[in-house]
Amino acid sequence: MYIAQGYKGNIGLWKYLFLPLGFISLMAFNYIITVNSPISVEDAMQQLIEQWGSNLVLIAALGPLAVGLITVLLWTVLIHQQSITSLTTSRKKIDWKRIFFAFGLWGGVTILITGLDIYLSPDDYVLNFDLGKFLSLAVIAILLIPLQTSFEEYLFRGHMMQGLGIATGRRWIPLVVTSVLFGVMHIANPEVEKLGMGIMIYYIGTGFFLGILTLMDEGLELALGFHAANNLITALLVTADWTAFQTHSIYKDVSEPAMGWDVLIPIFVVFPLLLLLFGKKYKWTNWKDKLFGRVLSKEEFVASNDAASPMA
Repeated sequence: MYIAQGYKGNIGLWKYLFLPLGFISLMAFNYIITVNSPISVEDAMQQLIEQWGSNLVLIAALGPLAVGLITVLLWTVLIHQQSITSLTTSRKKIDWKRIFFAFGLWGGVTILITGLDIYLSPDDYVLNFDLGKFLSLAVIAILLIPLQTSFEEYLFRGHMMQGLGIATGRRWIPLVVTSVLFGVMHIANPEVEKLGMGIMIYYIGTGFFLGILTLMDEGLELALGFHAANNLITALLVTADWTAFQTHSIYKDVSEPAMGWDVLIPIFVVFPLLLLLFGKKYKWTNWKDKLFGRVLSKEEFVASNDAASPMA
């Protein structure tokens, strides 16, 4: 029923195409500029950090995406004439407990895995902690990173998933399209330049994981919590000279980056286990229909809502 929540708005094909096409065009332009630049992404980042400082560079990177979130939400309310709640979930109200559970779970797992890696490979890390700089980073990250991750969730798993699902009448099409586009969005990241195109398996796989979360749970709450924890906790814990977020974090990874099995383990081991855990906790059923079934027509959606409403 999550995709069908889009029927609660003022449906129009151009209304669903405008924001995604605009954002994809910006990403394509950024990629073209990146690949044709005589300076590597890593060197360009280092030059900016030397001139502005890492905190200002972080604000410059996250600020436009925070504005993007406001744009998506305003577009939903003003143009689609749809509530933020129905863009977020099929439930009567946004389930904040789900958001905080997913955030706490993945935040805790991230801290545990990072701590274990530091313990097992101490030569790969150096202590980077400076209290004053870290506190400044923490304020910026806590304020802006959840806005950045929420923008990506509301655009891809919200706006685009509902629009594509309603347009095609199938659930698997928006799942595939939004997951691939979510991965491709990261193609200009310095990690791709450093590790090669193989890292795209991780980005696209993460997109599929978040898309499955959304469809199975009939809402964005778990994806919002997971994504915020993934980016925020990582930015506070570990930085490196070749990552998208170069921050005054607690540790700095000084190892030589390489594309290995450790990049693929989350996709093929950790994420499936998380889906099983979430599925058991929230009693998910009918996986095949929720992931590959058809989307209700507007008439069916209205009829189902009428049938579920208590009689006066």
